[in-house]
Amino acid sequence: MSSAPQHKKVTKAVIAAAGFGTRFLPQTKAMPKEMLPLIDKPIIQHIVEELVEAGITDIVVVTGYHKRTIEDHFDRTSAELRENLEHAGKTKLLEETRKISQLANFAYIRQKGPYGTGTPIINAAHLIGDEPFIYTFADDFVDASPTRFQQMIDAQAKYGGSVITCVRRDSDADYERYGYVDGKEVEPGLIDMTTIIEKPGSREKAPSDLASVSGYVFEPIILDYLQRHLETYDPTEGEFMIQNAMQSMIQDGHHIYGCEIQDGTYYDTGNPLEYLKTVYNFALRHPDLGPALKEYLKTL
Repeated sequence: MSSAPQHKKVTKAVIAAAGFGTRFLPQTKAMPKEMLPLIDKPIIQHIVEELVEAGITDIVVVTGYHKRTIEDHFDRTSAELRENLEHAGKTKLLEETRKISQLANFAYIRQKGPYGTGTPIINAAHLIGDEPFIYTFADDFVDASPTRFQQMIDAQAKYGGSVITCVRRDSDADYERYGYVDGKEVEPGLIDMTTIIEKPGSREKAPSDLASVSGYVFEPIILDYLQRHLETYDPTEGEFMIQNAMQSMIQDGHHIYGCEIQDGTYYDTGNPLEYLKTVYNFALRHPDLGPALKEYLKTL
């Protein structure tokens, strides 16, 4: 009787957080877009908590020059804040802030290299080593149970290879925002990919309506492919993207699976309108704020 393939446990993650957040200027002139609040937590904390729930213990955040507040957020609570909360008797808030720095082991790297989604992985390669890892962005996520990362890790443990987050997206604008994938279904909601096309531009040019959004479980072989593509990269041809390396992996016989996340809602907080929608959704389901906000919205 055959047994499931054996793979190294996924315990590391890389978060890309070096973007300028130009669509939110001037708000993001000094504050990273990843630190924009969803009620009482910054966006990036939701991604970190999702990673930790899936068993991630080591997180590398690839940042830009203006992202020091991300490091401060996941650092120990300052003495001034601890003293203030203690004197005010706000012990619950004190404990909640203390737990943030204990979520995982954090490392921070300043991004260097061409603009594009492939560069943060290249920058973090020396910390990834020869282990599978999660790669994700800091401004979009899927709110699901089990978490999207757990669903992807489960698929990777069963089939091996690499696994990417997929959701169904079929509006005209979506085909200009996301990559789209196609392949052979190996079980409901999971395909063995044959094609990935970044931003096909239209429904007619896309291989399916299954969009690839941020969130990947990569085998370390992706590092070799990215390095090869970097050596021949021509900046005049566009950004340095991971999709090119992924397509080369598929052509060489490496399996990459598209995992349609089950029982989840995709949130893209990378632009003002989608960010506002996310804030409203989170606020409406908040036990303390939701009922009052719902009543207020009825008056508008």
